[in-house]
Amino acid sequence: MSLLSQDIQAVKERDPAARSSLEVFLLYSGLHAIILHRLAHKLYNAKMFFIARMISQIARFLTGIEIHPGAKIGRGVFIDHGSGVVIGETAEVGDGCTIYQGVTLGGTGKDKGKRHPTLGKNVLVGSGARILGPFTVGDNAKIAANAVVLDPVPENSTAVGVPARIVKRDGRKVEQLDQIHIPDPVAQEICRLEIQIDHIMKELNELKKAEEK
Repeated sequence: MSLLSQDIQAVKERDPAARSSLEVFLLYSGLHAIILHRLAHKLYNAKMFFIARMISQIARFLTGIEIHPGAKIGRGVFIDHGSGVVIGETAEVGDGCTIYQGVTLGGTGKDKGKRHPTLGKNVLVGSGARILGPFTVGDNAKIAANAVVLDPVPENSTAVGVPARIVKRDGRKVEQLDQIHIPDPVAQEICRLEIQIDHIMKELNELKKAEEK
């Protein structure tokens, strides 16, 4: 089965609103973003960086989804709704992953090399979640909506909260009576503020670029 066929089939299997392959191909922005990314990624690997980045920006304009051409996207990935999704240069998304709107797979600094997360196979990332840093989210893991993940997540686990903590693993609840690693409300608020500041700075930079043009 071709990459495109697998991507279309993934949408039909996971979105009950999808009625036909033709509808998915013509009307689903998440699929369009992935199709354009695959082209941009090939050009990026061929060191045609400017054209690759241009295609990724066109895809962002058309779909509201920003995927850096250097990111690696597996087979059967489903970006549902998709608006506001950002996937960084060294991010990797495994086969069968599902990503909802407003998700960020981002870095935490300006270091060179690997600085974005790796998602294993069949990972589900809820809307508004932030996964920040060069670590791995294991196969079949689930990230709750609006969670901020700053550390590795084991396979078959569910992570929730700001910052995120593991509440389920292998279908069982994780004991939460840890008296040492209690969530710090001040740290949580700082984390929220950092994310908001990051979004404001990006918007200011875009406005500056628009004014310069």
